[in-house]
Amino acid sequence: MPATPAWPPKSTPRLFVEQTLAEGQDVAVSGGAAHYLIGVMRLKVGAPVVLFDDRTGEYLAHVASAGKRDLTLQVAQRLREREPVPDIWLCQALVKKDRFDWIAEKACELGAARFVPVLTTRCVVDKVKEDRLRAHVIEAAEQCERTALPDIAPLAKLDALLRDWPADRTLYFCDERGGAPFGSAITSGPAALLIGPEGGFTDAENSAIRAHPAAVAVSLGPRILRADTAAVAALSVWMAAQGDWI
Repeated sequence: MPATPAWPPKSTPRLFVEQTLAEGQDVAVSGGAAHYLIGVMRLKVGAPVVLFDDRTGEYLAHVASAGKRDLTLQVAQRLREREPVPDIWLCQALVKKDRFDWIAEKACELGAARFVPVLTTRCVVDKVKEDRLRAHVIEAAEQCERTALPDIAPLAKLDALLRDWPADRTLYFCDERGGAPFGSAITSGPAALLIGPEGGFTDAENSAIRAHPAAVAVSLGPRILRADTAAVAALSVWMAAQGDWI
């Protein structure tokens, strides 16, 4: 007997929606998402769509009706609950826009729970658009079959970040000037990674971070890494040691 094809098929479009989902619910889709489903994917009535809401999980839905610029999806059944997320934050100093967007995407793909933009003295930009960052992490989650999104924190100045830091969360300071080998320095419990900007931290910032009681200065190896590379490398090492890769 031939094998029964997987349902829904891997080619089924996957879409994040803001509203909380439930079986039997109707979901109205318009704007860019509707254009993608109608104009690009050419979906007709009855076609399957996978939805997730970052709250209750992932669902199979079908196109109930379709117009020229909008459509209605009917939720049929829940496929998966929202995935558990390791308790790791990525605190990333601002870098050039395209690279910063890329770092946020990779933070989502690698499983970070929270993405924290940080303003330091040597940042080449001084502001960030949270809605643009959220759009990038949503796209990454849609493509990578995640059912959870990292929280996007408001931009924080470094001194404020350190002042308000939760006492029970270890802050791994990825310092190009040196520190303990990261792999051996990792301990259990809530954690965060602090990655600097293109020009690195100033002497005063370096000293302030190292003096913080929650901070642990760590090295990512013998090579100097660019900010975006350092972020991905540090998240990967932590996930391999304490995250959900083990």
